[in-house]
Amino acid sequence: VIHHLVNRNLGGALQTGFQAAEGDYVIVLDIDLSYSVGHIEKLLSKIQETEADMVIASPYMKGGKNTAVPRLRLVLSKVVNRMMRLMSPTKIHTYTSMVRIYKKSFLQKLNLKSITYSINPEIIFKGTILRARIEEIPAHLDWSNQENVGRTSSIRIFNGILAGLMSGFIFRPYMFFMGIGLALFLLSFYIIFWIFLHTFSVLPEIPLIAGNFEDRFGLAVAQVFSDRPYSFMVGGLCLIISFQFLGIGFLSLQSKRYFDELFHISTTNLEQQFKNKTEGS
Repeated sequence: VIHHLVNRNLGGALQTGFQAAEGDYVIVLDIDLSYSVGHIEKLLSKIQETEADMVIASPYMKGGKNTAVPRLRLVLSKVVNRMMRLMSPTKIHTYTSMVRIYKKSFLQKLNLKSITYSINPEIIFKGTILRARIEEIPAHLDWSNQENVGRTSSIRIFNGILAGLMSGFIFRPYMFFMGIGLALFLLSFYIIFWIFLHTFSVLPEIPLIAGNFEDRFGLAVAQVFSDRPYSFMVGGLCLIISFQFLGIGFLSLQSKRYFDELFHISTTNLEQQFKNKTEGS
């Protein structure tokens, strides 16, 4: 048994365990046995059968089951995992489950930073960059023996949602900016299109003596602006902000690709250093 003199939270505990593990596979299981030990054999069989780098016990996939889990906690967990599924290129059902089996060789490639529960999606995120094969098995999350567990506070619920949003954000940060930018662009397009339609509906009311078509069109626009000034301001503002968000989104996409490339290079170097160290010993 390995002890920390100071509490290093879940992330620190997992990193210490990963470093100390000596076998070909590393299995992580909740100490409260909310997932029964029967999952161990299923996880091991799945990873050997599929040659995956990681297999996750998922109570949310087809065949999975939840028993006696507090409703609020269950809803929060499902919402967070669905947000991550929406953002992640790896389409699995459970990103936050700690009950998993890993190839030891896969863990040696990872440079993990998180010391909190976010280490679980971090492993998936960095595994995705390395093109790791990730599989799931149906699991049974059973809280029947934890009936005396206190209610989840509002602060913890908020922190859980925030952590889920941030974990989802790191998978595809550019989608956040591009999504907002596209929504604002469509809104501005709708407003500007309405302005043009309204302008052409007012145009026949402008006297012909007002001049040529350009002069009459200008007077029609002025009339529409006089009637609906906020449409011009909101439409123009949305258009400008949409370009800004789309620009940030493209920069974010470029930065993520650079990060993925650098992470892959550093991981390859780390793996080579470990290999040289092993051969030297």
